[in-house]
Amino acid sequence: MPGFQDPETYRTILESLQTGICVVDLRRKILLWSDGAEQITGYLRHEVVGHECVDNMLPHCNQAGCELCGDHCPLNAATREFKPVESLGFLHHKSGHRTPVHMRSAPARDARGSIIGIIQSFYNQRYVPSPDRRDVNRGTWVDAATGVANQAMMHSHLRENLGTFAELSVPFAVVCVRWDELDRFRAKYGPEAAASALQVVAQTLENSLRPTDFVGRWGEDQFLAILTACSEPGLPAVCERIRRMVESGGITWWGKELPVGGISLGPALVQTGDTFESLMGRAEQSLAERSCARKAASAGTGSQGSSFRD
Repeated sequence: MPGFQDPETYRTILESLQTGICVVDLRRKILLWSDGAEQITGYLRHEVVGHECVDNMLPHCNQAGCELCGDHCPLNAATREFKPVESLGFLHHKSGHRTPVHMRSAPARDARGSIIGIIQSFYNQRYVPSPDRRDVNRGTWVDAATGVANQAMMHSHLRENLGTFAELSVPFAVVCVRWDELDRFRAKYGPEAAASALQVVAQTLENSLRPTDFVGRWGEDQFLAILTACSEPGLPAVCERIRRMVESGGITWWGKELPVGGISLGPALVQTGDTFESLMGRAEQSLAERSCARKAASAGTGSQGSSFRD
């Protein structure tokens, strides 16, 4: 089979894989980028091949929101330990949000066994909806501006969870999430930039939750997350993860890197006898209190609006 004796044949095969494949040399220069890597990250092959991954093109982070760079970088770990390293984390999508991935980094060796680079494979951890959930009457339950569920769908999910709690006592929590920077973002950069940033907030919020959770648009600058099977001990950690992940997002606008800035969170756990109104009333009250506290803290430090880098 003469065709398989040509190294370019193997490159073509690797590049056509739907799994994310990235090959780097010892200087961390990207040598190969698969079709799957394009789909998962939003970066096309010609945008990354030849660049060093440390040029802030593809920063990683773990689920605590910290950057996986330096000694914690999966590529460095595979080189240092001389064996494959697996990890769960997030990649920065080209559009600005973070997408959850399972990563495997393994040393690439030459014929003599010397390490000449690293092969990293990754695939999206996010749940892919079934065809009936994704396609049937999509316009009736999806918010067109952000791509997440609309308010009507979130009403339905919340009432369903309340019914399950009343019947089976399965705990859950709701979190009201407000993007505090929308008005300032729109005034400073225009409505199109604000719309793009709002999409980043929505997608990052959705990607920071479990596949069994629900998130949707609740107002102009507000989202609602329903955390299934969530009890009181775990709620603060989930809220902190949401805050870290969303506030680390941003967009590139006319050559500028614009972070989305701060958010406020209003969590509430379901209680016996709760109705839709009582549960959401506690969540919205919590959101209002925390939002006021955040604004007061920003005013006190003189940092209001400092989250934008010009």
